[in-house]
Amino acid sequence: MKTAIRFAAALALSLPAIVHAHDTWMVPSSTVLSGTGNWITVDAAVGNDKFYFNHAPLRLDNLVIVAPDGKTVSPENANRGKLRSTFDLQLSEAGTYRIAVVNDGVFARWKEDGKPKRYFGKADGLDAAVPAQAQDLEIAESVGRVETFATAGKPSAITPSGKGLELVPVTHPNDLYADETATFQLTVDGKPAADLEVNIVPGGSRYRDKVGEIALKTDKDGKFQIKWAQPGLYWVEARTEDGKTTVAKATKRRLSYVATLEVLAQ
Repeated sequence: MKTAIRFAAALALSLPAIVHAHDTWMVPSSTVLSGTGNWITVDAAVGNDKFYFNHAPLRLDNLVIVAPDGKTVSPENANRGKLRSTFDLQLSEAGTYRIAVVNDGVFARWKEDGKPKRYFGKADGLDAAVPAQAQDLEIAESVGRVETFATAGKPSAITPSGKGLELVPVTHPNDLYADETATFQLTVDGKPAADLEVNIVPGGSRYRDKVGEIALKTDKDGKFQIKWAQPGLYWVEARTEDGKTTVAKATKRRLSYVATLEVLAQ
């Protein structure tokens, strides 16, 4: 039961589109380092403003770090505070590390005696959570990814998992510079995600009169381009829905993707 509760909380804080309007992100202390053996610290949070810790920590239960050789590695000194989670990672190999919180669960809502009820958690907990007399039952599978990237030395290829909504680099995510145009592709289960809306927000919104959101859309091949106006952190977000659920009782699948990218000065 405790495990189910922890998963539910992680899902609720990692997939804001389902529950509330708060944003999620991870921010590495550095994204490009020379040589190997260097350390980075990663902050992970849920908040009202991009990259400001003002609401809750992002739980790290489903943290997956893929090293350049394709193997998963473990973080060190992981900690969850009141407003953010943190962990350290040593980039011991040359190449690019993919750092992601990956969630796959279900969201159910129904009524009991006219009162609204809901469940967030693993699919195998549905039967125990939802009573047989549930009214107006709606179940959706939720697949979300919150990620960032860090490179030691020369950037290396990033291999997508082929599951859910993912960003596939055409331009490497650790090779981004102001006044240059970058190209990315979004895929769903490894296939191009055409006509998908993409929202990009530069960091520092607290100090601007406007959020500065950049609205784009993928082409028929799932690709989109952006010319970076200035250096700094950028929050990239996309979401979609389909009926390709792997959960027997779910009627739809909700897919979400968030990435933190750093654009460097020329």
